[in-house]
Amino acid sequence: MSRFVAHAGLWSALAFVFNLTWEIAHVRLYTIWAAADGMGVAWALFHCTLGDVVIALVMFVLAGMMLGRADWPVSRPWPGGVIVVIGALAFTAWSEWYNVYRAVNWAYTASMPMIFGIGLSPLMQWLILPPVIVAMYRRLGTMLFGQHKVQSTNPTQDFTRNLP
Repeated sequence: MSRFVAHAGLWSALAFVFNLTWEIAHVRLYTIWAAADGMGVAWALFHCTLGDVVIALVMFVLAGMMLGRADWPVSRPWPGGVIVVIGALAFTAWSEWYNVYRAVNWAYTASMPMIFGIGLSPLMQWLILPPVIVAMYRRLGTMLFGQHKVQSTNPTQDFTRNLP
């Protein structure tokens, strides 16, 4: 279990860094940029980044369960990455729609590019960042956890077993 926590911890740390960077870059596409003071914007950036980390971590665990490996970013990066991208995109599309049009928790500025009424920037976030996180995980994971050894790819295995 501690190895799983270590893998999930690395994934979450990378997700935090890259999603915070993305949030800072696209905050001007949301109305909070003009409506809130500096502390309000900082809180929104932190809050949204933590939400992104939760999404990323849930998708990491889902990919691990589906692939039977907690080290899937090293052992099975393509299938795991696809699972993360599809799951995160689906959730983000729903979340953006719900929070903009139903709950009215946030709003887009006129400069936000849209696709089917959903902001393009948050969708691009989940198309671009998971492959970047996988690539960085592969580099850092090998350094932190040692060389990867090819083991069984039987998807019915416990995904916390056979960690490097």
